[in-house]
Amino acid sequence: MNIGDVAERTGLPAKTIRYYEDIGLVTPRRSANGYRVFVDTDAHKLTFLGRARTLGFSIEDCRNLLALWEDRSRASADVRAIAAQHLEDIERKINDLTAMRDTLSNLVQKCAGDDRPDCPILKGLAGS
Repeated sequence: MNIGDVAERTGLPAKTIRYYEDIGLVTPRRSANGYRVFVDTDAHKLTFLGRARTLGFSIEDCRNLLALWEDRSRASADVRAIAAQHLEDIERKINDLTAMRDTLSNLVQKCAGDDRPDCPILKGLAGS
């Protein structure tokens, strides 16, 4: 498969596939003329990486998960630990976003939004 074929098959842009190659997540073969030649295992890895990235795993987490996926003697506890840490990070971000939403919602509600110069939003941003 060429890069266009594997991009279509995996749903990843060719640019992303080249990036994953540059950072060593996939290593396609090269033809005599230097073109990338992807095989089924490359497509499976790229699909795996695409799904992991969609779930928000970092590149380093993806690297570790991919290594565990390829290691048939792995302990599922190792995989779970990575996923559990990522879940904690997501929960923390959700809490931060909820606090941001609540603060901004409160400021918007306090602002009359009229022609007067007094603005609780600006005061809130200024820490007043």
